[in-house]
Amino acid sequence: MIGLISILKCENYDYENMLKVVEKTFNNLGGIEKYIKKGEKVLLKVNLVMKKAPEEAATTHPALVYALAKTLVDYGADVTIGDSPGGPFSETLLKGMYKHTGMEDAAEKSGAKLNFDTSSSVVENPNGIALKKLTVANMVLNADKVISVCKLKSHSMTRYTGAAKNMFGTIPGTTKAEYHFNCQDVESFSVCLADICLFSSPVLSFMDAVEAMEGNGPTAGTPRHVGAVLAGENPFELDLCGAKIINTQPMEIPLLKHAIERRLCPDSAESLDISGDDINTFIVKDFKVPQNKSMYFLGQNPPEFLLRFVKKHINPRPVFDHSICVGCGDCADNCPAKVIAMENRKPHLVSTEKCIRCFCCQELCPRKAVSVYKPFILRMLSKF
Repeated sequence: MIGLISILKCENYDYENMLKVVEKTFNNLGGIEKYIKKGEKVLLKVNLVMKKAPEEAATTHPALVYALAKTLVDYGADVTIGDSPGGPFSETLLKGMYKHTGMEDAAEKSGAKLNFDTSSSVVENPNGIALKKLTVANMVLNADKVISVCKLKSHSMTRYTGAAKNMFGTIPGTTKAEYHFNCQDVESFSVCLADICLFSSPVLSFMDAVEAMEGNGPTAGTPRHVGAVLAGENPFELDLCGAKIINTQPMEIPLLKHAIERRLCPDSAESLDISGDDINTFIVKDFKVPQNKSMYFLGQNPPEFLLRFVKKHINPRPVFDHSICVGCGDCADNCPAKVIAMENRKPHLVSTEKCIRCFCCQELCPRKAVSVYKPFILRMLSKF
């Protein structure tokens, strides 16, 4: 069954204007009462991938979070704003994250709470394909309803990140690195992402596409104006809209390709029930999306010698700009494969072959000192 989608023009992050957009969004979707009962505990699962200012377009903008939280609080819901960002899941890290990203201000102005519960539980996931059990932050388990509040961004590993991938932040802290390590190619990782999203089962997903991020997302890209706020009942269907806006075919985005094959969403945004403004007016034809190719174009069981060659000479790899690196060590500390070593307070890749290309190092670098190098052969392959 196709869910409802709302797309509305929103040119800026003016708080009063955002309140009107959120109100109209709920009207387009059938009203708050259709999804939330008064008194229910609602988790707004925002995207706080790392400590970035709102204008950098890496995190969900506080204006949208404020407007959504205030609307729900005024309705009578018990609202908590939360995420498990990259790195350790600790109260100290969360305090700094909430303050720097504007979530502290959004909570204070709206009457919502901030999540500081860093505990987690191992749960059964009967609908999972790859993940029959999950380690999940208890902030999800303690909520009656979850709403994903994501950012429209490109992504160096998965090409695109939106509503469904936002739920990866329900996995606590450094446990995310374990999932990366156990799902080393983007195809298997996409199966895991779908499993995680299905467990969290957001009742609604909102997408901040006022200022998106293009290029080396999810943190090292550049802001790109789109001017829209989207929302929908099905996170995978909402991501179909996101793919259309960034002018990318769904089957070119591994998570959406898997979702389509798994029948979690249709194969085209044309099949969706969209109200509000015309999605075609928001398409950015020259949106910059990473073109990384997986080595699995070789087939499911390539010869070992060919696999070694690809890992060494064709796959992309992180490179470090020591001239702007501040030596914080976040890249090495959070590398799932443990292939980054700090020498004289500067990071070095100690094994190209063992690098799993999750690009967590790039994602968590506070100074954009990590970029993705594509060998010549890969650049040629990316043209086909």
